[in-house]
Amino acid sequence: MNSDPRIEAVPDAGLGNSAYLVDLGDGRALAVDACRDLRALHGAAEAAGLRIAFAADTHLHADFLSGAVQLAAHDGAEVIASAVGGREFEHRGVEDGEEVDLGGLTLRALATPGHTGEHVAYLLLDGSSPLGVFTGGSLLAGTAARTDLVDPDRTEELARTQYRSLQRLAALPDDVAVWPTHGAGTFCAAGPREAGATTTIGAERATNPMLNVPDEHAFVRTLLAALGSFPPYFRRLPEENRLGPPVLPSTLDLGAVAPHTEATVIDVRPVATFAAGHPRDAISIPLRPEFATWLGWLAPADGPLLLLRDDDQDLEEILWQAAKIGCDRFVGEIEGGMDAWLRAGLPCSSTPLREAFRADDVRVLDIRQRSEFEAGHSPRAVNIELGELEQRLRDLDDAPAVVMCGHGERAMSAASILERGGFEQVTVLDGGPADWTAANASEGHPGS
Repeated sequence: MNSDPRIEAVPDAGLGNSAYLVDLGDGRALAVDACRDLRALHGAAEAAGLRIAFAADTHLHADFLSGAVQLAAHDGAEVIASAVGGREFEHRGVEDGEEVDLGGLTLRALATPGHTGEHVAYLLLDGSSPLGVFTGGSLLAGTAARTDLVDPDRTEELARTQYRSLQRLAALPDDVAVWPTHGAGTFCAAGPREAGATTTIGAERATNPMLNVPDEHAFVRTLLAALGSFPPYFRRLPEENRLGPPVLPSTLDLGAVAPHTEATVIDVRPVATFAAGHPRDAISIPLRPEFATWLGWLAPADGPLLLLRDDDQDLEEILWQAAKIGCDRFVGEIEGGMDAWLRAGLPCSSTPLREAFRADDVRVLDIRQRSEFEAGHSPRAVNIELGELEQRLRDLDDAPAVVMCGHGERAMSAASILERGGFEQVTVLDGGPADWTAANASEGHPGS
């Protein structure tokens, strides 16, 4: 594998993506597919003594707001992107085959539509020698990116162009490194994603199932069969990226406000803390790397948001995660936290959190993704994905229910949605499906 020290991956574990920082050898750097939260990228650049002079985007991203406009404003970077993307901010639009001289290294644009209609990959050359290719949302490690984010009516059309784009990339030399934007954990991929950030053309040609289908028709069938759900904000962000996200200051803050019930409370405290007591109708989205995705998926589409956090939870981390997906509706954080809410006499709730137990008379609700559920689950469980739960509340009656996910964070989010919908007999499993199955396993027992 090409492990050129000039290229550093800057991962975002929560989004399942990587940006890339390329040392151009003269104190300048190229950033590829940077997100709006530039803290890690700037940290990597500062550690290497680099100034980011170029910011290239492979496509109009659906899962995060691009940081290219931020880099242009704060670092003076020249933005490079597809000439057919219709972007309404200053940038260098590149056509298929066009090369950009970076000063010693060269970036060649390769039109690779599929994930989006205007997608380009970038082949990085040292003289005439290809070092690697930034594949963005085309060829991924072990799979390919999905094609249903642009327009449902264009999914199959884009799947066919994705096939041709992957075949074009697969024709590159075996030792060319592959630097994909989307990696393990992303909702932008079709099917399972490999954990490794980089791979090579030769390795992918040998092992990637999407490069080893017999023909285009088989590719389309395979890709479409692998498509799962994705957050609704994925439909919104490409247009915001086309227009150019507003430039944010280098640090973010939020004013403290008195507790009140005129906004939706987003409670980012840990699961056990939320379980013990929380504002009635608050939505539990525990702060963790995946916070941004679930905030965008579960928070109401409009209306003000109030933040409730513990003192030891980093406010700026919360706000930058929200900013990555364009969520700017926080009107303040609750001054004094949960104690202040209680002192104000505002309505509160608690949610039972308990270890696995044996029970025959409760509904078992598994809110993981369909692919996770199919990989293994309690035989008694009903699967409703967390992202679909609010739309499916009318399908449920208020019978006792145990909610489970892999560890408890998503399950508590689900419980908070159920409680907002008027369900009063909700318990969250402290654990996962294996714990529930073990606790309920016995000869002839229907829950085993």
